[in-house]
Amino acid sequence: MGSKAFTSARAVIAVAGLSIAVACTPIIRNHGYIPAAEDLDQIVLGEAMRETVRTIAGPPTSQGVVGDNAFYYVSSKFRHFGAMAPVEFDRNVLRVSFDEAGLVSNIQRFGLQDGQVVELSRRVTDNSVRDSTFVRQLLSSIGQINAGDFLGGG
Repeated sequence: MGSKAFTSARAVIAVAGLSIAVACTPIIRNHGYIPAAEDLDQIVLGEAMRETVRTIAGPPTSQGVVGDNAFYYVSSKFRHFGAMAPVEFDRNVLRVSFDEAGLVSNIQRFGLQDGQVVELSRRVTDNSVRDSTFVRQLLSSIGQINAGDFLGGG
């Protein structure tokens, strides 16, 4: 009877150890897209147009913030480890710049180690509702009531 209990205890310890090892294994997730080097070699500086770049390299992740002078392709790798917040450990940004005529003028690569901050912007519609609760909105409208509206003198 003792050896059966010992075997069961070993099985429980083995399953618990395996579960802990699997739960603590980091998970790597890829986000975004960077065109392959072979595709980028087909883009000739000073000759390729925007549509040529879009056809060869695919649609960009984002376009230039001010005007339409650049395409940005962004790729990131995140490490998820247990219940901790994901950590970005690799980022590549490819910038394809265009001149006034719409021809490719420059192709640049930035990495996480370069420390280059690329401002990617999106348009956000302001709903003009501040951080207000219902009670705050109700109390703020008290001074805006006209008694003449209720009495018909209005």
